[in-house]
Amino acid sequence: MKRKLIIITALLLPGFVATAQTADTAQVMIHYKFTHVRDTTDRGHPYTENMALYIGRNSSAYRSYDNVLEQAEFKKQLEAARASSPDGRVSVHRNRRGSGAEYYEFPNEKKLARKEPLVMDTYLIDGVMPAIDWKVGSDTQTFGGLHCQKATAHFKGRDYTAWFCPDMPLHVGPWKLNGLPGVIVQAYDAKKDVQFMFDGVEKVVFTPKADDKLSGPTSDGPGNKMIVIGGGDGGDPNIIQLPKNAIKTTDKEFSKLQDAMRKDPDAFVQSMMAAHNANRPAGSDQMKINIKVGPQPVINNPIELPDKK
Repeated sequence: MKRKLIIITALLLPGFVATAQTADTAQVMIHYKFTHVRDTTDRGHPYTENMALYIGRNSSAYRSYDNVLEQAEFKKQLEAARASSPDGRVSVHRNRRGSGAEYYEFPNEKKLARKEPLVMDTYLIDGVMPAIDWKVGSDTQTFGGLHCQKATAHFKGRDYTAWFCPDMPLHVGPWKLNGLPGVIVQAYDAKKDVQFMFDGVEKVVFTPKADDKLSGPTSDGPGNKMIVIGGGDGGDPNIIQLPKNAIKTTDKEFSKLQDAMRKDPDAFVQSMMAAHNANRPAGSDQMKINIKVGPQPVINNPIELPDKK
């Protein structure tokens, strides 16, 4: 296990000063079991999701691992359906899993970017990595062979405890958490309403070509998972790069769009369809896509709380 940690640390050291504009490749992945008590009137049924932090030499991407696996499965089904269809017309039911939001941290530039899908479009919100006033303690703990230190801080209305690995040089973490001298491998707030619980660490293996056939999780030994999958927007999830075709917006404007969708999902979808068809070239067929937005969850306990004055 110690040898495994040395290998992981060595993978992260070279090229530490590259810029945020350069595509990065994940070297190590930290898995988390994410739990969020969204509705305080129903604490027995919190929102849960398998998440992953893809760590490169100079940047990181935090995304839904459930979503990554679902995209890989869908691509397999689509390829199989096309191969068995004489005329190339296929119909594949897609059962999406996991959230589509992704967080990109570029610690050298102090930049934080967020990718947010909303029905038919993908949005990109640029920002700065928030400064968190961490208090590093003397307590230590080991997670999956990673020797970690304890730190505490008040952030976004919550009191967090975090465990970070100083042997991993990139100062990143899940979601918006950052700023400790190492990678945050576990974090939770005082009430355990928001938890990023460590669920494994692995060296990343990626396909040499973007269009390679996909396969599911394999193993190269006990406790050493090797993943070869596609994800993100259909490409390799191990490539850490901001989406090129996303609509740039602000956090305030995106919040307005989210509020409009939650207020009347059907009307919101129809307005987006109309906007897309209006922008299509003259003479082209209008898009006919059946999009259903399910009931919106009750969220009276958002992950970011206002600080009490």
